[in-house]
Amino acid sequence: MNLPILPTISTTFIVISAILVAIGWFKIAKRDIEGHKKVMLLAGAAALTFFIIYATRTVFIGNTAFGGPDNIKPYYTIFLIFHICLATLGGGLGLFNIITGLKNNLKVHRRVGPIASVIWFFTAITGVAVYMLLYVFYKGGETTSVIKAIIGSSL
Repeated sequence: MNLPILPTISTTFIVISAILVAIGWFKIAKRDIEGHKKVMLLAGAAALTFFIIYATRTVFIGNTAFGGPDNIKPYYTIFLIFHICLATLGGGLGLFNIITGLKNNLKVHRRVGPIASVIWFFTAITGVAVYMLLYVFYKGGETTSVIKAIIGSSL
């Protein structure tokens, strides 16, 4: 099996970020505030690393279309939209929660943190599922970069 390097690396960073969030939960439950802060900032850095790789790949290389059977494609598409919505919400809440934590707005931080974390866990799980459907269970479809799509349509 020949897995594409950038999607494999970016998916790995999502998994790492979710594991770090879980470790951060454990640390705050043990009242290790400094440990919690460090691990959650690392989780945010891992998520940001994913996003940078994903966005760069999307612009310059492109996204891979679903290459599985046509009768599964509508379900994959619905699942992908669900994942994208979770990722957007989870990323936004995660960033918001990092800011509230760093500003010591703990009332809001404590209320939003568990919600953001659970959404992020589901984001990681659905992200791995999308990766598996695109590159492991089925051979990926066509890949077209945003730049090629823009240049091609402007000619």
